[in-house]
Amino acid sequence: MQRLRGWARELGFSQIGVAGVDLHNAEQGLLDWLAAGFHGGMGYMAAHGLKRARPAELVPGTVRVISARLDYLPRDAAAHWIAGEEAALRDPQRAVVSVYARGRDYHKVLRSRLQRLAERLAAEVGPLGHRVFTDSAPVLEVELATRAGLGWRGKHTLALARGAGSMFFLGELFVDLPLPVDATASAHCGTCRACIDVCPTQAIVAPYRLDARRCISYLTIEHAAAIPLELRPLIGNRIYGCDDCQLTCPWNKYAQRSALPDFDEREGLGHGTLLALWAWSETDFLRRTEGSAIRRIGWARWRRNLAVALGNAWRASGDTEVAQALAAARDGADIGVQEHIAWALAQRSH
Repeated sequence: MQRLRGWARELGFSQIGVAGVDLHNAEQGLLDWLAAGFHGGMGYMAAHGLKRARPAELVPGTVRVISARLDYLPRDAAAHWIAGEEAALRDPQRAVVSVYARGRDYHKVLRSRLQRLAERLAAEVGPLGHRVFTDSAPVLEVELATRAGLGWRGKHTLALARGAGSMFFLGELFVDLPLPVDATASAHCGTCRACIDVCPTQAIVAPYRLDARRCISYLTIEHAAAIPLELRPLIGNRIYGCDDCQLTCPWNKYAQRSALPDFDEREGLGHGTLLALWAWSETDFLRRTEGSAIRRIGWARWRRNLAVALGNAWRASGDTEVAQALAAARDGADIGVQEHIAWALAQRSH
């Protein structure tokens, strides 16, 4: 295992651990969450039934799961980066993109490195049945990470590590090799409920229970339809994802900067203004988000999110430049975006 951990470090991973495949005591929680409809429009969450909690059924022959952590805080993140993020949220003109999405698409980064780890392992032990997962299939990745000793499940449902907070990605390597398993991590949230209290839309309906239908990350990324009217003012200036529950978490004072250049901020995605991003053409959007996780939401959803944020800025600041920019784009927008622009323009009268 020490050699395996060494190879993982050489590939840029922050930590790896090994878990077994018996997740039967997580099945009822998954079923209850789905039955409550908390997955919203993410039909893929329910499509595979309990295979999500049964790795050996998902990939026959699997006996162990190697869980990997990859920190994503940009290499040049300021010492007081949390204060900077909180200041951006208070500035209605700023466009706030979730920290994880400001660089290269993490799916690509993790997948290639996990595949190389599998190849190193196979070169050592011989032919190896394996499959790589990077948020790309029905895998209970936080459950597996906690069982592999990488951290514990926070009350916001994300994985937390004592020495790294929650600012990291998880990836999995399913293998048919009976590697020794690691000890499960213990939890250290105690009585803290900062993440529950800070959520702008109160999407964390109870400790460890998230209603995705109210989550700003879901609404700005996964949700394809119109954003519910009552939630639009609560989105503020967040245009792709939301980090509030992580910014308030005391453990994120230990968040680690990435060793990789992949997660360095792209121009415009870390410190851009709403009006600057609204001025992008579709060609600009496609060029600037090439190789980025943002690209997958598409141009219309990107404009929808910006329109909501601009409406909130118009209400907060009264800057006529905001209203003029919205009005100028209304006629040429698709019908869904037009509706959000109309809502945005009506905000100053509220």
